[in-house]
Amino acid sequence: MDTKVHEGMESEMNGNGEPEKVKNNWKKRVLCFYRKMKRFPSWLWQTIWNVGRDDPRRMIHAFKVGLSLTLVSLLYLMEPLFKGIGTNAIWAVMTVVVVLEFTAGATLCRGLNRGLGTVLAGSLAFLIKFIATKSGKVFRAVFIGAAVFLIGAAATYMRFFPYIKKNYDYGVVIFLLTFNLITVSSYRVENVLNIAHDRFYTIAIGCAICLFVSLLVFPIWSGEDLHNSTVGKLEGLAKSIEACVNEYFNDSEIKENQDKSSEDPIYKGYKAVLDSKSIDETLALYASWEPRHSRHCYRFPWQQYVKVGAVLRQFGYTVVALHGCLQTEIQTPRSVRALFKDPCIRLAGEVTKALMELANSIRNRRHCSPEILSDHLHEALQDLNTAIKSQPRLFLGSNNNQATNMLALEAAHAARHKQEKDHGVSLSSVKTDSSALLEWKTNRVSEQAKENERKVLRPQLSKTVITSLEFSEALPFAAFASLLVEIVARLDNVIEEVEELGSIACYKEFNPDDDEITGTCEKPPLDVTKNQLPSHASD
Repeated sequence: MDTKVHEGMESEMNGNGEPEKVKNNWKKRVLCFYRKMKRFPSWLWQTIWNVGRDDPRRMIHAFKVGLSLTLVSLLYLMEPLFKGIGTNAIWAVMTVVVVLEFTAGATLCRGLNRGLGTVLAGSLAFLIKFIATKSGKVFRAVFIGAAVFLIGAAATYMRFFPYIKKNYDYGVVIFLLTFNLITVSSYRVENVLNIAHDRFYTIAIGCAICLFVSLLVFPIWSGEDLHNSTVGKLEGLAKSIEACVNEYFNDSEIKENQDKSSEDPIYKGYKAVLDSKSIDETLALYASWEPRHSRHCYRFPWQQYVKVGAVLRQFGYTVVALHGCLQTEIQTPRSVRALFKDPCIRLAGEVTKALMELANSIRNRRHCSPEILSDHLHEALQDLNTAIKSQPRLFLGSNNNQATNMLALEAAHAARHKQEKDHGVSLSSVKTDSSALLEWKTNRVSEQAKENERKVLRPQLSKTVITSLEFSEALPFAAFASLLVEIVARLDNVIEEVEELGSIACYKEFNPDDDEITGTCEKPPLDVTKNQLPSHASD
């Protein structure tokens, strides 16, 4: 009786409590939505402000797009222009939307590709139409179908050619579109020639507006972006090396936080270098389409900038490995690091100065200093070598017996565990069924507990064996020091490529009064990798 009363009361409470719970959840959702909507205006304004603050040229580009669309809309808004062009003016609007890009080089590349593809497709389409008109109606249809198949297949296959794909892929797409439109339409439409003429004129008007706005109204040059990105990569590498070495020998504990690597200043320094291959090649391609726009008409060796970027990526891989030494499981004790702190910090400081000098030379378009590799760099290398040789016991080690005993102890423990397991199985085989089943369940639970304990202890035992070796204390530092020396060795390759760039680009000779070489990293230029707009879909 009491059970039924309690069950009834419990069901009644559940029945009345469920709608109350749903009502509370609904109120929480409404309140959460209200708070989000209340914060939305401030969030929107903050986002707009941050995007414009990161690169003010984005606002300039938005202004240029709006201006171009306004100018091309006059073909519709002004009556005389609309009467002369008609509804075909829509092609001019589409051309502006598709062709106008962030930089002048990108706009020139797409605009000239579009114009060239339209002219070639129209000429070939009219040739096909002229040949098909001289034949009968049946043969005309067969001839047009065969021409569409052959030209379409050939043009599509040409898109796989590396040179065509790199420089004229968009032009081939426009060629296919225009050729098929004119050729197929000519079979049913008599005045297809007038349609083609109108489309060609409107596309030409749209391309002209894009080129005018892109080249004359606050132009943004791909060559300058490539130039500034190279300077920024050199400064970022210098900043990463200096921060990495300082953190390695810092008295505070090393931060072991892998999830926040994107916020790490060391990671930020070399990230742009590792991700720069496609960006450099794209900027170099667009820059090759641009005219000499500077006051002194500098030569712009685009491919040499790409080579410098490739060398910097190889240099950056070593910096990545150096950064990894800060996050290894086995670390050299602070007392051992202190023995080599001074030469390592001086060596990193000299490498940082050299990278900053290279960055300044490219920024100012001058040759780098003849004393970029100073005697202080060689002195730091010699001091590091002397410090390592003065501590042979740290790197050779003499306590191998302790490690051997530890490994032997582990082997004996494993053999004893296996013997006990085999002995337990042999005893249980002679027992009765019920007792054997009970003992089998008990052993299974015990084995599972031991397995879980073994999984927990396995990493600790591995670390115990590793740390028992005497040379393991200096082994992580040996890797760090070797990578630091490797950075110095690869610095020569970077200097050679930068000097080659200065020779091809006719940089001015070095003058010590022009600027001063500083060891501190300045604020890098704008991150041009964020400014590349996505390619528009071809219409």
